[in-house]
Parts: sequence; C-alpha cells; structure tokens
Amino acid sequence: MAERKGLVMINTGDGKGKTTAALGLALRASGYGWNILIIQFIKSGKGYSEFEAAGKLPGVEIRATGEGLILPGTDRTSHREAARHGWEMAKDEVASGEWDLIILDEINIAMTMGFVDPGEVAELIKAKPPELHLVLTGRSCPKQIMELADTVTVMEPRKHHADSGVPAQKGVEY
Repeated sequence: MAERKGLVMINTGDGKGKTTAALGLALRASGYGWNILIIQFIKSGKGYSEFEAAGKLPGVEIRATGEGLILPGTDRTSHREAARHGWEMAKDEVASGEWDLIILDEINIAMTMGFVDPGEVAELIKAKPPELHLVLTGRSCPKQIMELADTVTVMEPRKHHADSGVPAQKGVEY
C-alpha cells in the first residue's frame, strides 16, 4: 500500500454543494474507520441536519462554533469571537495528531469576513501533520489559500431551483 499523503482540499464557489461534498467525504472516510472532525464556522448547529447525522457516524465528531446566519447590518462582534474560538480549536486539533480528516466548514467565509486571517490559515496548512487530510469549505476562498491546496473544486451555479421560486428544501439545503 502506498504511503498516505495528507491532502488539502478546498470546496469553494457560488454554487451549491460545498458542505455536502465535504460531508460525503466524511461518510466515505468513516467507512474506512478513520477519525474525522468537522468544525463548523458561522453555523450554529441549530437547524442543520448534518449536525445530527454526522455525529451518528462511527469516528465522526462535529462541532458547531458559529453564531448562525449573519444578516447585513448585524453587529458582528459575537460572530467574530465565535469564529476566533473555532479557529483556536482548529489549530489545537490539527496539531493534536488525533484525526485522519478535519473539515473546516465555512472557514472561507470566516476569512472573507475578516474573522480569521488567511495568513494564519496558510501557516496552519504548511504546518499540518503530513498524513492529515484537511478540507476547507465556503464561498470566496482567498487565492493564497487555494495556491496551497492539492485540490480545489469551484462549485459554479448553472441552474438552481430557487431561481424559479422553489424555496430551500429540508434535507437538501439544510
């Protein structure tokens, strides 16, 4: 068997499916008996079925560290603090060596909003254990982070049911 090389994978773009793809990877890795950690930035863990389901998979732990949806004009202080808490957790867990796969869900949004410095994320990527697979999700991934990745997938919307007035569907979007 070939030696495992921990990959850095990014799911970004304006299309749907970034978190869904990362969760599919967690499902696959769980089937191999891996230890998987999902840290959700921005999301609060309330109203997202993946928070309930992922924790039922063997070897998967999910932690929501966010405050939830950030509406325009909202005071972002508590969101910034929550993201910083999630970031400190992510740094500790990446360094711990306990995990085969870590998913930093919506970290790209946390970087875009200025809650987490892309330079810090770049340093984490460079310093991660060589066998650890690391996935970063969310729109607007900074270019400097994409340059460090082994795989970058950009979800591009071509057609979406919301465009024809169909609301978000339970089990599909949340």
